[in-house]
Amino acid sequence: MSALQSLDILLADDNPNMRAIVSAMLKSVGVGRVREVDDGSAALAALRLRPADLAIVDFRMLPVDGVTFTHLIRKAEDSPNPYLPIIMMTGHSEKRHVTEARDAGVTEFVTKPVNAPALLARIEAVIMRPRPFIRGGDYFGPERRRTQREHYDGPFRRADDAVID
Repeated sequence: MSALQSLDILLADDNPNMRAIVSAMLKSVGVGRVREVDDGSAALAALRLRPADLAIVDFRMLPVDGVTFTHLIRKAEDSPNPYLPIIMMTGHSEKRHVTEARDAGVTEFVTKPVNAPALLARIEAVIMRPRPFIRGGDYFGPERRRTQREHYDGPFRRADDAVID
C-alpha cells in the first residue's frame, strides 16, 4: 500500500481541465482521496465539512483566490485549521507573486504547467520536512527561512536570533 493512500487532499482551481489533470496526477501516484472545488470559498466550505491533510490551491481564482484563501486559513478566528499545509500552484511565477504567496503563509509553491515530479517533491517537503509555524507581527504561517546558516553574521531581525559580539 502506498504511503500516499492515506492522504486526503483538497484541490482548488477554477479551471476544470487543470483540476482534472492534477487530480489524475495525484491519483496515479497513489493519493487516496482528492476532493475538487472551484475556488477558495468552496475550499473553505469543504474544510468545514471535513478536514484535509493538505490543500493545493491556484493563485488566481474568482471570487476567492489562493492568496485570500491562505490568509483566511491562517488568520480567521473561525479557520478550520490554521496549520493546514498549503501548496500554491500558478502560472504567475514572477517574484512578486511568489513573495505575495509566501507572505500570506503558503507552505510550498509550484509553477504551472505542473508536472508529477515537481508536485510530489512539494508534497514530500510538506510531509517529510515540515517547517515550524511562527507568529511575528502581521505574519502567521510556516517559517519562511528554509535553512539556518551556522555562520550567518546578520542582519539579525528577530528577537530569538543569536546576537554575535
